[in-house]
Amino acid sequence: MSASPTNLAARIHRKHGQLVVESAPYTHPGPGQIVVRNHAVAINPLDWIIQVEGNLLYGWLKYLTVLGTDVAGEVVELGEGVTRFSVGDRVFGLAVGTDRDTNTGSEGAFQQYTIVGERVTSRIPDSMSFEEASVLPMAVSTAAAGLFQEDYLGLQLPTAEARPTGKTVLVWGGSTSVGSNAIQLAVAAGYEVITTASPKNFDYVKSLGASQVFDYNSPTVIPDIVTALADRTVAGAVSFGTTGAPACVKIMAKTRGKKFVSIATPPVDFASLADPERGRLQRARVTIRLIAANIALQVSARPHGVGLKYIFGTDIKNNKVSTAIFRDFLPAALAEGRYTATPKPTIVGHAVSDFQHAMDLQRAGVSATKLVVLLDQVS
Repeated sequence: MSASPTNLAARIHRKHGQLVVESAPYTHPGPGQIVVRNHAVAINPLDWIIQVEGNLLYGWLKYLTVLGTDVAGEVVELGEGVTRFSVGDRVFGLAVGTDRDTNTGSEGAFQQYTIVGERVTSRIPDSMSFEEASVLPMAVSTAAAGLFQEDYLGLQLPTAEARPTGKTVLVWGGSTSVGSNAIQLAVAAGYEVITTASPKNFDYVKSLGASQVFDYNSPTVIPDIVTALADRTVAGAVSFGTTGAPACVKIMAKTRGKKFVSIATPPVDFASLADPERGRLQRARVTIRLIAANIALQVSARPHGVGLKYIFGTDIKNNKVSTAIFRDFLPAALAEGRYTATPKPTIVGHAVSDFQHAMDLQRAGVSATKLVVLLDQVS
């Protein structure tokens, strides 16, 4: 590029601070990276959790920083060695600026220009809008991390014509953003999927490929799923939602096959952290509950030989799962209609100044959609 464009970012200056909209450096990409001019950025619960909880989960985070992980836009610059994309390509990608090994604002999503790794970027089909594509990166990455990484379920990778494996995966929380992608990815890899959802979402998760669905609020949901899995070989479980991990441990303890639970959501509700009036004392209480809940999980799992591991969704950026999903599977699957961008986006803003409002809405509670900010004016 002959001259660097000006960049505007919504940055967080300190722990627990509000986003501040201000000019930010435009950073050129390094080897294996691209710069994306963002047209749509999706909001995830992790964004507001990082903002309000300070050091509880992301103690390494350096300030100033830029939050956000889900970007969709246009390639404006290529780093050394990047051959899969060209300037002008429409893409969606996973922004990893808050990762421990990255920890830089230039790779966060809440700004006009974001550096994204080639390995975690895909082309957007002509039939798909930027806002539709923006719901995918973190949800796909988290689901793929729990399903396909060797130290998790280690499933075979999805392909256009995957052979049936004869094995079944339990997806607890199939109607969530990550759960709906986990269903599709597991089915595309040749596995049967049994899942949970509220009754209003039964048809939805079945449309994604689930063979059976159970009401997670039913008092008999655990024995019902155990019965459904009795004549099946299980390939493991992935858990989304605060109640999922304890339930999955009980189910895996009574099944045949791989007794392992990939956990995306800690068994603690972080919603209380959203109240700024409760402050430090409330964060301490949540920390204690988190430690106690994890000890209880280990105690219940170990006697039955059930393995547990928390998913860190961006880990795939460093291994073969990233290219298998973002390069080899998603572009064709989306273009050919074999994969659905889900959940549907809801537009809640049109400028960098709208990211704080979008996070506040996400924190208040969102169901069956993903909030998206469009960046209509980019310099």
